[in-house]
Amino acid sequence: MELATLLPQAGNTILTLISFVIALSIIVGVHEYGHYIVGRWSGIKAETFSIGFGPVLYSRYDKRGTKWQIAAVPFGGYVKFLGDANAASGEDGEAMAAMPESELRHTMHGAPLWARAATVAAGPVFNFIFSIAVFIGLLLAVGMAVNPPKISELYPLPLEGYSLQEGDQIIAIEGATFPDAPERAYFDALPATAELDYRVMRDGVEIDVTGPQYSPARIAMVQPRSAGEEAGLLEGDVILQANGEKVERFKELIEIVGKADGTPISLSVWRDGEASPLAFTIEPRLSDLPTADNGFEKRWLIGVSSSTFFEPELETPSLGTAFSVAVERTFGIATRSLSGLYHIATGKIDRCNMSGAIGIARASKDQAERGLVEFISFLALLSTAVGFLNLLPIPMLDGGHLVFYGYEAIVRRKPNEKAMNVMMAVGLFIVLSVMVFGLSNDIFC
Repeated sequence: MELATLLPQAGNTILTLISFVIALSIIVGVHEYGHYIVGRWSGIKAETFSIGFGPVLYSRYDKRGTKWQIAAVPFGGYVKFLGDANAASGEDGEAMAAMPESELRHTMHGAPLWARAATVAAGPVFNFIFSIAVFIGLLLAVGMAVNPPKISELYPLPLEGYSLQEGDQIIAIEGATFPDAPERAYFDALPATAELDYRVMRDGVEIDVTGPQYSPARIAMVQPRSAGEEAGLLEGDVILQANGEKVERFKELIEIVGKADGTPISLSVWRDGEASPLAFTIEPRLSDLPTADNGFEKRWLIGVSSSTFFEPELETPSLGTAFSVAVERTFGIATRSLSGLYHIATGKIDRCNMSGAIGIARASKDQAERGLVEFISFLALLSTAVGFLNLLPIPMLDGGHLVFYGYEAIVRRKPNEKAMNVMMAVGLFIVLSVMVFGLSNDIFC
């Protein structure tokens, strides 16, 4: 293989690893800090706070005697509390037996039930808090689209001669008042024509003008490693025809791809700066898409997303609005994660919908390449997913420990130690199996 071919591949691999390590280290750091700080507040002493496993690259002790360290293998982290035998928080029986009664209170295993439960739950809770805080920060920093929408910039389109201008605020389309919230039915009801009639606010006066189709077949984003990317489609491309049929709205492209039922699609594409339309042939891929009711539907996709004909003007929302939207987004990620796991486990959707470490690494790189805002948004999504997964009632995970604490609260005694060891072994097997399952999907799907 030539050096010219190897260098880009090496660069991509390095960027993938760096993006993955940064993303994972931040999320793990947030999760473990939740355990650490709530444990400290609850009177449980932390001996070690580690980002990564294996040989220690850097460490320091704080005034409380906790060792903060960065280890060589950056795929995880842990907090080792007083009385723990290892990073998995197994009990060090010998050390516990030698401790005076007053010291036992400051161990994870000798602390009151409420302190242990709070410390364990804090990891996932901090992941959720982090996601909400990130979404709030992004909304306040970047802003939200003004509603009704105001045109900040008109995108290049093959249609010319319309009278809409930058700065216009859309009041109504084809006589129908623009909705207070996005409604699919409203946009689906618009005529499938290249040009529409708009009522806009311009310089404080409402006027009637003409403009492009609100949702033209313009590509807003090409998904990485999709059929569209492999074919060479780019953001900003406008689909003129699909399988010989004229396309005015993105909705029509979706319908044509669906009717093709997996057979190759021929596209005629307008690209700004090109003298004539470009021709592409794309083979759609069958995918499982989430629905509004947290279910899934199978659809043929080419890996492109839709766009309006303009860049909307943004405004800074109130803190209350930002908080509400951030909580809604975080809750939505968690519920979709639960729905996805259920549908995969029951065989209702393809197993390839679950990614492993390689898939997460690729996604980290993809978002980093798109920009800082996209990468930070990805961190929020990943943090919610990690928090949700850790709450699953599987021994070895935080959710499994909380189940044991619930049992202890009901029967007033800890679970049998031998039974605990068996369940922890089963939990470890489940966790490792899921990791292998995800990695196999990354490799073979």
